Amino acid sequence: MLSDIEIAQKAQMKHIRDIAASVGITEDELEYYGKYKAKVSNDLIKRVKDNKDGKLVLVTAINPTPAGEGKTTTTIGLGDALTRLGKKCVLALREPSLGPVMGVKGGAAGGGYSQVVPMEDINLHFTGDMHAITAANNLLSAMIDNHIHQGNELDIDVANIVWKRVVDMNDRALREVVVGMGGKINGVPRQDGFMITVASEIMAILCLASDIEDLKKRFGEIIIGYSRSGKPIKASDLNAQGAMAALMKDAVKPNLVQTLEHTPCFIHGGPFANIAHGCNSVTATKLAMKLADYTITEAGFGADLGAEKFMDIKCRMANIKPDAVVIVATVRALKYNGGVKKADLKIPNTDALKRGMANLAKHIENMRGFGAPVVVAVNRFDTDSDEELNAIMDMCRENGAECALSEVFAKGGEGGEELAKKVVSAIASGESRLNFTYDTDEPIKAKIEAVAKKIYGASSVSYTSKARKQIERLEELGLDKKPICMAKTQYSLSDDPSLLGRPKDFMLTVSSVRVSNGAGFIVAETGSIMVMPGLPKAPAANNIDIDADGKITGLF
Repeated sequence: MLSDIEIAQKAQMKHIRDIAASVGITEDELEYYGKYKAKVSNDLIKRVKDNKDGKLVLVTAINPTPAGEGKTTTTIGLGDALTRLGKKCVLALREPSLGPVMGVKGGAAGGGYSQVVPMEDINLHFTGDMHAITAANNLLSAMIDNHIHQGNELDIDVANIVWKRVVDMNDRALREVVVGMGGKINGVPRQDGFMITVASEIMAILCLASDIEDLKKRFGEIIIGYSRSGKPIKASDLNAQGAMAALMKDAVKPNLVQTLEHTPCFIHGGPFANIAHGCNSVTATKLAMKLADYTITEAGFGADLGAEKFMDIKCRMANIKPDAVVIVATVRALKYNGGVKKADLKIPNTDALKRGMANLAKHIENMRGFGAPVVVAVNRFDTDSDEELNAIMDMCRENGAECALSEVFAKGGEGGEELAKKVVSAIASGESRLNFTYDTDEPIKAKIEAVAKKIYGASSVSYTSKARKQIERLEELGLDKKPICMAKTQYSLSDDPSLLGRPKDFMLTVSSVRVSNGAGFIVAETGSIMVMPGLPKAPAANNIDIDADGKITGLF
């Protein structure tokens, strides 16, 4: 059996101008990065802005498990299946982060015969967007420390700087650092730290900004810290926003690639859904909707994270809504949620499956509560028994959702045709609307508790003394009327990764609260969530290599 990278390397890709032409993009509207990838120009975005919007499909999943669910693979396969059915379809996906590629995933461009290509480029540097985000973020850090070194006219409190440096790699040693060591010539010593690039507010702003002017304005609104009198200090106070935006002049443009079956795909932006809002850029999504009859996009991790933030943050800010939601699940992952050990997941166990289906049922309930019709995609494996598959289908019907088996990993678009037909049918029902979890004018605690209780199923929420003080301060400063971005473990509906299935009667603990003022939301960190991951004992990087001819191996 061929590996993902071997399948991708055997692909017969079309020139990116031909992919662009299939959805009406002219060659003059492309900025080439070789033959198989390109950025699209601002002229295209302006030209199609008055086009009628096509239908939008959001792909999400149950809480992730070590068994995997195949959300991106299903998203790509659904797009190819719709194309096979004669529908004009464009995908809108997130860019992979080098941290997970080198850490756990080994690649994030789909899998099997349901991939976006060129797979190696997409996973390794791509068009440089991540590096531009890193540079813009760290320019602001450098300007903060330079301002302090040069006399600190703004009276920045060096003990109350909230802006962190970033690097797009899992590096636990950088979580807490001290900068400015080595004497006066090297600046003022202070405690600092690094986040992974995809957790940066710069990434969130890129994905929510409407254009370069909006991006620059949002950069200026970033709160980097506070003065010794407690006044918020913004990036605009350092006059940093112009140079930061200049570094992002190319990164703001969506990237165009193709699937193995030549369906166009915009890949742009990649915030993590457990520590950021987890959706690709508004620009890419809206552009796809202007060019296609069906736009297929995804949100990171389980529906309790990425999909909730897609609805409550992205849709609210961009004034869009999904016409249908696809929830990806597997028999194996549901059995894991039912208490089966990873080593035993291939063994049929309908009783454990039924226990684990409580997790899927909660996600269906949540997505239907937002107002969109739901289709469950069961990513099929050869070890799944008919009894197990029938049990999932029965549960979906009982919970008001359609269900389709998906075999896109092994068969590409052909294996997703049943799913595609059910998605088209669900959209044709015309039932979609959009209900938010909370009103942004509510108090911060009320918004947090709405997500915790309605989406996660928590019975109550507790706040550390640090979090309570931070909330009070944000309300005093008038920075509280914004959506909430919950930072939470992806492995459970709760903030405890060991609580699988559908936990009940649990308390969610909010450890800290901060404002991403430029992005326009408030981040509530729960449990022991970290904004800089670490590498595992045996990182994926151990298996990645390149030969004398430049051929890369080891990407999954």
